[in-house]
Amino acid sequence: MPEFLSLVTPDKALDLLFNAINPEVKSEIIQTEKASGKVTAEDILSLQNLPDFKRSTVDGYAVLAKETHGAGESLPAYLTIKDEVPMGDEPEFSLASQECALIHTGGMLPKDADAVIMIEDTQILESGEIEVFRAVAKGENVIEVGEDVSAGETIIPKGTRLRPAEIGGLMALGITSIRTAIPPVIGILSSGDEIIPPSQKTKPGEVRDINSYTLAALIEDLGGEVTHYGIIADSRDEMLKALKKAHQECDHLIVTAGSSASTRDLTAEIMNILGDPGVLVHGISIKPGKPTIFAVSGGKIMIGLPGNPVSALVIATILVSPIIEAYLGVKSSRPEPALFAELTVNISSQAGREDWIPVRVIKTPEGSFLAEPVFGRSNLIFILARSDGLIKIPASATGLEAGSLVTVRLI
Repeated sequence: MPEFLSLVTPDKALDLLFNAINPEVKSEIIQTEKASGKVTAEDILSLQNLPDFKRSTVDGYAVLAKETHGAGESLPAYLTIKDEVPMGDEPEFSLASQECALIHTGGMLPKDADAVIMIEDTQILESGEIEVFRAVAKGENVIEVGEDVSAGETIIPKGTRLRPAEIGGLMALGITSIRTAIPPVIGILSSGDEIIPPSQKTKPGEVRDINSYTLAALIEDLGGEVTHYGIIADSRDEMLKALKKAHQECDHLIVTAGSSASTRDLTAEIMNILGDPGVLVHGISIKPGKPTIFAVSGGKIMIGLPGNPVSALVIATILVSPIIEAYLGVKSSRPEPALFAELTVNISSQAGREDWIPVRVIKTPEGSFLAEPVFGRSNLIFILARSDGLIKIPASATGLEAGSLVTVRLI
């Protein structure tokens, strides 16, 4: 296949890919305590109110609010302490007029009590009474039944990536197991005669494998699983054998190819051999990452990424992320981590090509942020290691001016 016969935009590349596949979300039931970072495969409903009893938010006295009306420093109200609310149990008494009960934070209100006066707004007397120096309204310092969650309410929609807060909420409701999406398994292959494992000492002309590990870390952060297939020689037979094996064993696969055009063409050729529809995209109008390949065979996605580490990781961040999320069924509209910053220098760009520039974020004494580009070639991995995020120059622009307010996508 001729290289870069026609370039497509990043959005068009994803459209072509998703038109050729029908992402299926597979699911399993797992323990809630192990579900952080997982994606819900069904709506989760509450079977009860939370809380399921009226409880105090402060240490103080449970009261009938109307008994405190008009109370103040110069004219306190007087209430008799009837009892103390037992923690972790239901009070066996109710309050009558002119009565109160000592209660602690989280305690269940006695029957008929409808407010709690904070202990610091009272003074206890030897007679077993308290002076109340401030009036409280009905419901003050009280969490009502179902105030957090109502029985039957959808508490976590399908397609939500779970955070610690959701795990805690599920545990509060006694939901100890849930159905979540099974992570797609992504096979990763690195090709190139010059590539060696990181554990080996390099000889002149050799470089250690970077892409397998940066891509694996990104995929696992996104919720996928990784199978490593090692380093493949720049040989048609070796690459065909390795890609066939990965294609059979994994849900999808990623190949990072050598820097030569012939190697990239070999990757595309072999992806076409593995089945229809084959290569859908070979070349995207984006920098870095122009040589990217999207292919599909047997309903499985095959992605060819450039061998340069910065190109591979940037493209994976921008274009592989939505693919993995599709197979996890992610539907949440939570924003990606990002911030606004002022660009420190002019940046030029080529019209018609989407550029992604690594930047370092600097916080000013006033609390605002500056975006300082980290320039360098796409085979220098520490360009990204020294960066905090990426800024996008759209294809319609020819650059950005210093002082422009830009959105930094944090990485």
